[in-house]
Amino acid sequence: MALRPGLVRRFLSTSVFSSQSSVSASAFAANASDKLAVSPSTTLFVHGLNKRTTSEKLQEAFSQFGEVVHARVVTDRATGYSKGYGFVNYATLEDSENGVKGMDGEVCLP
Repeated sequence: MALRPGLVRRFLSTSVFSSQSSVSASAFAANASDKLAVSPSTTLFVHGLNKRTTSEKLQEAFSQFGEVVHARVVTDRATGYSKGYGFVNYATLEDSENGVKGMDGEVCLP
């Protein structure tokens, strides 16, 4: 598995555009400069993976930074090879932060 620098990102559970939002366009434009508060998640989105990376190897690589609950590499249906991205679920927010810091820019062989 090979990761390029800056490719481990936290998968956010909150969307900027909510269907239940009643904010008008002018109010949104006035507040566009303000940062939105987004709750952190224990799910990481990982991309830049080698096409031969498996879910087991992804879990093994990220488990050295904390307790991995689930790791999944998205695969192509026709070939069975990785599409180059996947998801890693950690047990705690601290573990997920350690995983981001530890694996950002790391190169691991499949």
